[in-house]
Order: sequence, then C-alpha cells, then structure tokens
Amino acid sequence: MTLQDLARNVAEFIGEHAETVKGRETGISGLYIHSETRPSPFEATVYHPVICLNLQGRKEVSIGDRSVAFDAGQSLIVSHDVPVMARVTEASPQKPYLAIIVALDIAILHSLRDEVGEPELERRQADTLSADVTDEKIVEAIARYFALTGDPLEAKVMQPLILREIHFRLLTASHGGMLRQLMQRDSHASRISRAIDRIRSDYRMPLAVTTLAEEASMSPSSFHQYFKQVTGTTPLQYQKELRLMEARRLMSADGLSVSSAAFEVGYESTTQFSREYSRKFGAPPRNDVYRAAAASESRSF
Repeated sequence: MTLQDLARNVAEFIGEHAETVKGRETGISGLYIHSETRPSPFEATVYHPVICLNLQGRKEVSIGDRSVAFDAGQSLIVSHDVPVMARVTEASPQKPYLAIIVALDIAILHSLRDEVGEPELERRQADTLSADVTDEKIVEAIARYFALTGDPLEAKVMQPLILREIHFRLLTASHGGMLRQLMQRDSHASRISRAIDRIRSDYRMPLAVTTLAEEASMSPSSFHQYFKQVTGTTPLQYQKELRLMEARRLMSADGLSVSSAAFEVGYESTTQFSREYSRKFGAPPRNDVYRAAAASESRSF
C-alpha cells in the first residue's frame, strides 16, 4: 500500500467515524489518528513513546532548544516521555494534516533483544525526537495495523503480532537509534527512562535529584547531563512542566479553581504557581478558569 492510499483510507475513516470515535481514538488500543484543517499555534504537551507517521501536511515539534519538522512520508520516533511544544505548520480544508500515531511499548523492545541480540550502538548521539523518511516496510506494517479497525476478530488475533513487527522495524530504522539504546536494559537511555517514570508517578511530591541519581547508579552531575540530553530540560524543570500542564487540565477540563489546581499538583504557593504558569503559557491561570466556566455555561443552554 502506498502512502497516498493510506492517507485516503485514514481520511475516509475520519469521515465515517467523526461522530462515533472520540477525539483521535480509532478503537484499536494504542492507535490514534490526528487531523487538522489549518495550521495550529504551538501547544505544550507531553509526548509518550510513539511513532507518528505523517501522511499529509507538515508538523514541527520542539524539545528544549531542539526543533524537529517532518513532512508527508516522514515519521517522528519519540523514545521517552518528554514535554514538548508542537504545532501543525501546513494544513488546509482541501489538504488537511493527516497522521497515524502508534504507541510504543518499551517491554516489547526489551523482549526483542533476546531474539535479535544487542545491536552495536551508534557512535553518534541518538535523539529522543528523531524524524526521517519512513521505510516502506514500516509504512506497510502500519497500514496493516490501521486496517484492523475494520475487523474486530482479526484485530483481536493480529494486533499483538503486527505491533511487535512495527517495533522490530523501528529498531532497524535510520532514526531508531534511541530505541536501540533503550533495548539495553542498563544503558543511559534506559536509566533515564526509569527516572522519568519515577518523576511522573511522584510529580506532586518534592523532588530529590540526588536520590534519582543514586537509583540510576550515576553521579549527580552525570545524571543531570544525561537527563537533559534525553529530555531537553533538567529534572526539576521536567517536574514543573508536568505540574503546570496537569494544573491546566484540571482547570480547563475539571473546573478547578486556581488555588485548588495549584495545591492539587504540589504547589504550596498560589502566587508562585500563577507566576510560573503565566511564564509557561503566556497568560495567567485565571484565564483558563474563566474560559472553562464560559464553555460550561454555553453548554447548559
């Protein structure tokens, strides 16, 4: 199947399921679609390990001081949970941005190590966000994975097999360097991945970087260096990003007040929270509270 055929199938799926499929979901666990009919502003979000295959249009993603743009036919591999700024830069009603996203499972990468062996790691630095032209075998595997949306019985049987194939294909991809490093259970990439999991699970609590470094079997300076290399930011800033984005969700989606959201995500000072929130999102948190209240009121009529 060509990229154009797959783009057409995805567009038809969106048209047929616009009212029955919630958001970007497809009905297949870990398989998502993204469509935009116009360029979008930068949005702060957390990317999880995925491959995003661009079918049409253009997108740009920034992490720290690094920026990655990818066009139709290219794909973005994300190896770790990282806070990013993302935007669609090329889209129109006539030719919308279209992409397929497949969530990656690090456990599958580890299980493949026993079958394919530990590959020789690249001498050059691998990137957490890496984009390149997508190999035809990867496109074909993702097309077969997407085709499962039309056959529940086949999806039940074939989903784990095709998903494993996709992981294998990505390990051999030109831009799969960081995934190859994650295959090594004791690599720096794996150690930082475990540290990220720890921060995400305890992001409301005070962060002890020295403890994280000890658990990663690194000196504090080495841990700081590799953490920033992977995430584009420091451990403390990473935690702050998680707190601020969760607070924004709590105010926008759940209707929490500024002070309630601040305390819920671990801030002790509402003033500090408001200051850091404004610096992150360019507007004070009360704006999101007002916007959520206005949206709720409009839905009640």
